[in-house]
Amino acid sequence: MLLTDVFALTNPGSLLSPHGEIVAPYDLEVSNSAAEGYRALGLSNGVCNAAMAEFNPDYATQTRVHVINGMGVTLGDSVIGLTALIAIKARFPRISFTIYRPAHTPGYVKRLYELAAPLLGSIVDLPVKLDAIPYAELRIDLGNHLFWPKFASLPMIDFFLDAMGIKADEVPETDKRNHWLQQLALPRPQALKGDYVLLCPTASTPVRSIPALVCKDFVEALWQRYRLPVAGFGAIDHPLYTDLSPHAPDTADFLAWIKHAAYLVAPDTAAIHIAAGFDIPTTAFFTTIAPGLRARDYPLCKPVSLSVPELDGIQASNRAPDVELIERAYRALKIDADFYGFA
Repeated sequence: MLLTDVFALTNPGSLLSPHGEIVAPYDLEVSNSAAEGYRALGLSNGVCNAAMAEFNPDYATQTRVHVINGMGVTLGDSVIGLTALIAIKARFPRISFTIYRPAHTPGYVKRLYELAAPLLGSIVDLPVKLDAIPYAELRIDLGNHLFWPKFASLPMIDFFLDAMGIKADEVPETDKRNHWLQQLALPRPQALKGDYVLLCPTASTPVRSIPALVCKDFVEALWQRYRLPVAGFGAIDHPLYTDLSPHAPDTADFLAWIKHAAYLVAPDTAAIHIAAGFDIPTTAFFTTIAPGLRARDYPLCKPVSLSVPELDGIQASNRAPDVELIERAYRALKIDADFYGFA
């Protein structure tokens, strides 16, 4: 069945072009391309898609697995999605993954896959011909996972394991903590000497970000609590705060700053998943998503859930009324040196 533009962009899976190429819906959206003649990749030619039908692959018999349109175009989703692949490879070391990625993925996310490739296999940009992926090898479609029903109801690592045909309860908790990040070759940050507290207030959407109007209060409270310099990414008007943006030109630098922090404070964003990978104590703020869906397996992460029931389950929004609700919830916090969320 041919898809309209709207259904193509929200299809729970990748797309197949009129020329037989596998295409990421994200690439069509970003390039403002029409979906004329496109149809859902679906289960065609033996491609597995857990959003459409459960499957239980025998990984013990596989040496190469093709992951189509995985693992999203955001840094946090990608960290956790790659954790799922690393967990599979830990059980079945002979497997090499080929991961087919949206070509228009932001550069800083692409860089994460470049860093991870030596641990997993190879990275290929979409589109690719469906016929170019060997029929006899395991092919799994994770395209457009944001629109899969289970994405909103499962902890994210469980979701990605399920999407790969693995039962989440068969994977040890320690394999769900993104520790593969410790294997990456990262630079040593040079701009600060000694320990520092890291404040990363900005998520990929305003409803999951710490509002700018309270960031100065956070810096002061963190200084009073830890008596350490406070650093972060972006301008905050406080004499004891350092903006590290000029010192983090690459994703590897961003990872390294988190790796060497004494403590991290962040909302529901990639930073908390990266911190878990490096065993960095963290306070994480959640507004629209239940903490258990994101930080369940992170023992050093202290979640703070703000009550914004009107926005429960919202993945993204920059609507002024929604942002005002978030700001009101943060203003209601007593943010000082004794704030209960800080360890």
